[in-house]
Parts: sequence; structure tokens; C-alpha cells
Amino acid sequence: MSMDYKSPITIRDSAVLTGSYVAGTVINTGGQFNQLVLNMFYTQGSLTSLQIKVEFSADNVTFVQETFQSISGGTATETQGEHTFTGTGNFSINIPNVQKFIKVTAKGTGTVTGSSLSIQAILART
Repeated sequence: MSMDYKSPITIRDSAVLTGSYVAGTVINTGGQFNQLVLNMFYTQGSLTSLQIKVEFSADNVTFVQETFQSISGGTATETQGEHTFTGTGNFSINIPNVQKFIKVTAKGTGTVTGSSLSIQAILART
């Protein structure tokens, strides 16, 4: 299987986190990519945690939040997704089957002193 990549796109320059979700630059995949890798460069500082939401849109107006699924007894339950991280470090999130527009938002919980986050996106096509 071959994979085509688009060079990393900075969607959030390094900045202190806030207690409210702040969106990075909306990504336009041009409908040509179906995979997303988010590279996070995170310094926790005095925060309790970092929270990331990923949302998708076909028209760059109406966004829907990524969902996670749990299955129990033959019933699938969908929940709006949120990625929560504790501890300083660099990491990535890999998301398949993306839509034309992607919005990534981030916030910190706790005291924001000494925190920072930058986010790069890499689009891929399988």
C-alpha cells in the first residue's frame, strides 16, 4: 500500500494554553486526503491536563465533533471525543477518514502558568 503525504502544516504556533477551547487554523484537505496526523509539542507547566477536540465539516460552516465508540452486549455507544493528556512531551494523534475541513481546538485545565502547545498537521492519502 502506498501513501501520499502533504508537508506539515502549522495550525497552532507555540502559545500558552487557556481554560477555554481555542481553535487553530482550519485545515482544507481539498477533499484529497483521508488521513490526519496531529503532532503536538506540549509543555505542561502548572496545568493538570491538555484537552484536544477534533471537528470535521464538508462546508467549513457546520462542524461535527469526532466521536469514540464503545461496544457492550451488542450495543455500540457513540460519545463526542476529546483527547486528554497529562505530562510534558511531544506526541501524535492519528485520525482516519477525515472530511474536507478539519478544526482542532485545545485548552488546558488547571493553572496555565508555564504551559505551551504548538500543533502541526500532516495530511495523508492511502
